[in-house]
Parts: sequence; structure tokens; C-alpha cells
Amino acid sequence: MFIGENPIHIKVENKSDISNLVIMPGDPLRAKYIAENFLDNAKEVTCVRNMLGFTGTYKGKKITVMGSGMGMPSIGIYSFELFHFFDVDKIIRIGTAGAVSKEAKLKDVILAKDAYSESNFAYSFNGYEKNVVDGCKNLNSVISRTAKEIGLKIQEGTILTCDVFGPYIDIDAILNRVPKHIELLIEEMEGFGLLHVANHFHKEAAVIATVVDSKYSDVVLTIEDRQLKLNDMITLALESIIK
Repeated sequence: MFIGENPIHIKVENKSDISNLVIMPGDPLRAKYIAENFLDNAKEVTCVRNMLGFTGTYKGKKITVMGSGMGMPSIGIYSFELFHFFDVDKIIRIGTAGAVSKEAKLKDVILAKDAYSESNFAYSFNGYEKNVVDGCKNLNSVISRTAKEIGLKIQEGTILTCDVFGPYIDIDAILNRVPKHIELLIEEMEGFGLLHVANHFHKEAAVIATVVDSKYSDVVLTIEDRQLKLNDMITLALESIIK
């Protein structure tokens, strides 16, 4: 295996520019939004391939917020480099998702207990052959407790991570192949990859997602509704990661 001495996809002036606590939305512009609206003294620390990363403070704690891009290959690269080269201890992914269960409603915030995927990502990464990866119980417990403290109702369950954007495929074909004992709440594209890389490094990671569309509804959240609910999720992630 060739890793090299320096990361290829993250470039900073000093290693200390990256906090050991990272919030990771998929969209680099959402990382910019979080830095500008939630962090104090935030500065851009990396911009390779326009995958923006910012570091500032939240309630006095140093935090980095950085985009992951879309899909497991992308978040796999950035989470690997953060854990391996920058000694990051915790990453919380915050994203959007589509409901694949009637139990998950529009605007619901979902915490991944674990993630199911048909992908070969984990097998290619290190020979892992199972279709389910576990979330970090300790970090999930902190997030669940924090949600209660700030008065935010969340659901916890199993998520589906797909290689292809759910609305563009026959999602039912995938759902019909999932073992019957696995009950899925939502589908998205990054969670399985992040959790697997974190488990490989024995680091903490969690996946929080806001439901913005559903296979059971033709309604799609407006831009304003999305941002309001995403703000709730962002606050939950920030409040949780500093504990």
C-alpha cells in the first residue's frame, strides 16, 4: 500500500489548521455557510478541488467543517486523510436523505444506528465482506442525549447507502433485495463509507440526515424549509461534537 507522507486532497499551511473535531456536510458551500453562520473566527484552511474546509470555534471549542462531496468514494478519501494525516478523532456527517419507510417523514432528523449497502466499497477498502457497518455507540449516545437537551426530536435506525442517487433509480428493486430483518428508514450516498473508514481507524463517526423527500410523497421541501431544518441538524451536530 502506498500512502505517502502527505495528504493529496487536503492542503493546509499547518497541520494544526485542522481540528480533531470535524463536521462534514456533503456540499462544500454548506461548509462555508456553517463557518459563516455558526463558527467564530472561522477561516478557510483548505480548498483543493474546491472542497472547502474551514476552521473556527464553537462555544470556545476548535471545530473544522469541511465538505465531503457526493458518494462513498469521495467521503472515503476525505475521511481517510482526516483520520490518517490529521489525527482527527471525531467526524459527524450531516446531510440530506430520502425516506424509504413510512416511519420517516419529511423534515425528520435521522441518526444512523448502522448503515446497509450493496456497495463493494468496504470490500475494496480492506476486504470487509458484510453489508452492514455499525455507527459509533458512544458518539450516537451523545447525539441522542444532546437532541433531548436542545428539544429536537430525532429518530434512530438503519440507513441505506447507495452508489447511485436514489431518485434516479428503481429504489424498490434495491429495497426488495435487502434482507427482511433489516428495517431501513432512509437512503443516502455517504454514510456507510464514512462509518467503515472510521471503524477501520478505531475513530468515532456518526451520520445525521434530514429527510427532504420521500418515496411515499410527491412533496419536496422548499429551499427555505430545507435550510431551517438543516440549521436544526447543524446545531445538533455542533452541540454534540464538543462534548
